[in-house]
This record gives sequence, C-alpha cells and structure tokens, in this order.
Amino acid sequence: MASFYANENFPRQVVEGLRALGHDVLTTQEAGNAGQAIPDEMVLDFATRSGRAVITLNRRDFIRLHRQRAEHAGIVVCAEDPDTEGQAARVHQAIASLPSLAGQLVRVNRPWSP
Repeated sequence: MASFYANENFPRQVVEGLRALGHDVLTTQEAGNAGQAIPDEMVLDFATRSGRAVITLNRRDFIRLHRQRAEHAGIVVCAEDPDTEGQAARVHQAIASLPSLAGQLVRVNRPWSP
C-alpha cells in the first residue's frame, strides 16, 4: 500500500477512505503543518523527505512542480469530487498497478456522467 501526505485542502473523508483501504495517510494537520500557508514546493519537499507521495486537489501547481522536478516520492492530483468514498476507491485503483509512486504523477478524475 502507498504512503501519502495529504495536502491541507484534501478532504478528510477521502483520507479516511484511503486508510480503510490499507494506505498510510498523514494529513497536514496531523503533521503540525496546517494553517501556515506553506508554499507548495515546501509541501513537496516535506513529503519527499518523509517518503510519502503528495495527494492533493491542487492540480495545476503540483503538475507544474512535477514538470520542474520529477525527483519526488510521487504526486497524486485529484479533481474535486463530492463522492468521497468513490474518490478513495479511484485513487486506490489508479495506483494499484504501479510498482512505485516515486517520480510519478498520477491524475485521478471524477467519472464522467451524461
């Protein structure tokens, strides 16, 4: 299972869903880093030093960071999704076939509905 660092804006319900699926998720709040306006670069540095992939809703900035430097423990960018249980399952499925998240950018989108 994966080790994640959930960015401050990431939904707690999805964190709990990922934990129920066996993933190790550390939240920004649990790490004592909440409410400090920590720059995204430093969020990625903290996660990398901790051996954790960042999981975030901040798609644009973390995709940019991945393009600037692919040496990290992984980045999972998610679209906002009111189906938090489904989102946790989609994250789990998206990473299940990867041997490692290191250096990877994984995009998790909401399912399309007509």
